[in-house]
Formats: sequence, structure tokens, C-alpha cells
Amino acid sequence: MPDANDAHHLDGLRPETLAVVAGRPAALPDEPLNVPVTFASTYIAGGEREYGRYANPGWSAFEEALGALEGGRVLAFASGMAASSALLDLVPQGGVVVVPRHSYLGTLSQLRHLEERGRVVVRQVDAVDTAAVIEAAAGAALVWMESPSNPALEVVDLASVIAAAKAAGALVVVDNTFATPLRQRPLELGADLVLHSATKFIAGHSDVLMGAVAVRDEALHAEVLGRRSMHGAAPGPMETFLALRGLRTLPLRLERAEQNAAELAARLDLHPAIAEVRYPGFGAIVSVVLADAAAADALVAGVRLWRQATSLGAVESTLERRRRWAGEAPTIPEGLVRLSTGVEHIEDLHADLVRSLDTLG
Repeated sequence: MPDANDAHHLDGLRPETLAVVAGRPAALPDEPLNVPVTFASTYIAGGEREYGRYANPGWSAFEEALGALEGGRVLAFASGMAASSALLDLVPQGGVVVVPRHSYLGTLSQLRHLEERGRVVVRQVDAVDTAAVIEAAAGAALVWMESPSNPALEVVDLASVIAAAKAAGALVVVDNTFATPLRQRPLELGADLVLHSATKFIAGHSDVLMGAVAVRDEALHAEVLGRRSMHGAAPGPMETFLALRGLRTLPLRLERAEQNAAELAARLDLHPAIAEVRYPGFGAIVSVVLADAAAADALVAGVRLWRQATSLGAVESTLERRRRWAGEAPTIPEGLVRLSTGVEHIEDLHADLVRSLDTLG
């Protein structure tokens, strides 16, 4: 039997298979199929783990599985924000960070706080204006991209942006939370680092708070690992176990949710109460724009099956009006509602939205 710890047995396997088989224990008689949860803060000295802040068998299993999908080495973090904080810490004092104006609110908030303290200089850009992004990358220490963007669902020309940023000497981070490694692999396009809020599609069941970073360069991996260890941004063993269990079904969940998203985007585009539908053609997130904040709030309040929640990427369908958050970009329409489609039946999801939309007049 092949040793599950030998990475070569994964060569040539398709993503749907990798999600199931990567990160398994050795295939030996009476060994479990899954890496057990290890609740340990301390290990016997003399090995590689030493202490619970540095390593855990469950982390290693999760990191191997997600790494096989992303095509790099993965480090698990306590949250997506912990992971992004570690990456922003790579920027030297006073370094320039290029970031899309439409990005995850937590990322923009972190950058705003760092800029207020004089740690970094932030250049916000329209990420779909490739020429503007390339111009802004000149002299930057870090170029941070997010595609599709949250919640505008803009798709960035990652290949062009990454190539230009690398030529300018900048590190490149791509937030791959929305696309997942099943729809794009930024490391293959030349990105240095790939970020995930594993809370979302990776874990997929609204019960885990976790982040992850994928990287190819060994020196950069060591730097990010050092920051996780020093700052104590390590995930819990139970969270990692649940995230890996969720990852096993990511291809199935995403396939169904993506089908729902595409169908809803097509149907909602025909409803008179919807002024605009934003869907990039892949993934399970759809944004719809209504006339104003009142109409959007009424839609959210009127549904019964969909749940108002600020997270996304889980088996259940959620929605929210994004400008209810004070820090959301002012260029996001007041009436924009972000929909995260789950795996429920499409007819039930559609009927619930239409029932609420029809009350708007």
C-alpha cells in the first residue's frame, strides 16, 4: 500500500480526488482513515514538535490537503484575519501596499490601522483597471489582490497584474477565498502568497474560525511560519479537524452551490425589483443591486429560508446588505445585497427570494 505521507502518491490526481485523499495517515492495518484530533499543548522533547504553539498532527494533515489543492505549502492560522495580519507584517516599515478599493472589509480595516500608525503607505486602486494597478505597483513592497472581489465581484486580470508586480520587485498576495483552489490557483500564475479565510468555503459548515496561507518559496514559508509561532496565531486542534473534514466535500459542495448561483443570477436578472445582477460566471457568490438601502433591507427582512449573516461559503444560503457596515467602501451601492448560495434546492431558494422581492412593489 502507498504511504499516505509520501507526497508522490498524489502526483497526477485530479482536485476532486486530492480533496479526499491528501492529508491521510499511513495506510497500515488498524490505523484510522482520518488523522485523530490531538489535544496537546506539550510534546516529549527531542522531536520536531516540542510545543503546541509550533505544531500539531491535525495542522499537518490539513496543510497537506489544502497544499495539494493550491500547489504549494500551507500554514494554518487561527483565523483569516490572523493570516492576513501575518502577511502584512512582511511589509517593511513605511512600505507601500497596493490594495483594491473593493476588498474584504477586514483587510481594508487592518491596512487603515497600520497606515494611521505610520507602519505602511496604502494605495487603493480600481483592481479591474489593470493599467492603474500596474502603475501603482511601481515602488510597492506588497501588491494585494482579491479576485473575485468582495462584495463587488470584480474579476482581476491576475496574470498581468502579478507579472507586472513581480517585475517591479513587489511581493504578491492573492486572497483566493471566493474562487477556492478549485477555480483558480494563483501560485501557478506567479503569486508569492495565497490567502484563505478557511472559515468560508474550505470548512463550509459555519462552525469553524480559521485561516490559511499557501506559499511555494521555502524562505518565505519559514518567514510566515515564524510569525505564526511568535504571534501565537495558531488554530485549535478541533477547528483544524473540522476544517479538514469540510475540505473533503468542497468539490461536491461547490459544484452544487455554483449551479445554484448561476441559475439564480439568470433568474434574478429578470425580476423588475433588481437593478443589477453581479456574477463573475463561477463561484457561489452573487451580488444584486436594488433601488436603495430601504429596498435591500426589505428583501433581507422578507426572506424565510435564506439567513441574514455576514459570513459566507457554507452549506446554508446567507445574504446581507453590505453597506450596513460603516466601513464598507462608499463606491459599493447602498442597495447591494450579497448572496452566498448554499446547497439547498434551487426552486426553494428562488421562491423565497421572489416572495420577498414581490412585496417591494
